[in-house]
Amino acid sequence: MGIYRDRVLPRLQDKVMDRPDSRDIRARVCAGLSGEVVEIGFGTGLNMPHYPADVTRIAAVEPSALCVRLAQSRIAESTTEVSLVGLSGESLALPSAAYEAAVSTWTLCTIPDVEAALAEVRRVLRPGGRFHFVEHGHAPDPAVARWQRRIEPVWKRVAGGCHVSRPIGELIERAGFRMEALDTYYQDGEPRVFGYTFEGVATKS
Repeated sequence: MGIYRDRVLPRLQDKVMDRPDSRDIRARVCAGLSGEVVEIGFGTGLNMPHYPADVTRIAAVEPSALCVRLAQSRIAESTTEVSLVGLSGESLALPSAAYEAAVSTWTLCTIPDVEAALAEVRRVLRPGGRFHFVEHGHAPDPAVARWQRRIEPVWKRVAGGCHVSRPIGELIERAGFRMEALDTYYQDGEPRVFGYTFEGVATKS
């Protein structure tokens, strides 16, 4: 699985996650951001075209060296400074209460200790700092949720540790955030077991 995880999966995700519908969602998630932003799971830089000009610097957290390499062309096309600041969202080598906003797009599903990662995001945000996110997770329909539980053990091996059954909204609120806006829906074009989506903005309370 090492070669697949390190060499193949990043290239697959770069293509699969760059479809038109996903780009529209990324644009909504990045809207209204400004100042210095922490991005958890920077990946191949697919959010770069959607960051507003008011974003001055992105502190990027990304464990995959190949993803960082694939992101270079997108970074070069942007005027926003990008600094790689760590490999793991569970332990951020960043000062507390220093950032105006944080972003996560389809990342919380893959972090082994998602509670620790959310605690770290909250720690590095200033009081009133905003967490912009889109994630897939636990569906409200019982039949879909049953299939999520069935498929998850195998899917985690195929998709780099991706969990499809995490209750994203609850996890964010339990981490000490106040939900400002939350839209939940099945993403168009996605199988329902993978496509139940949580899109929103939460504030450090």
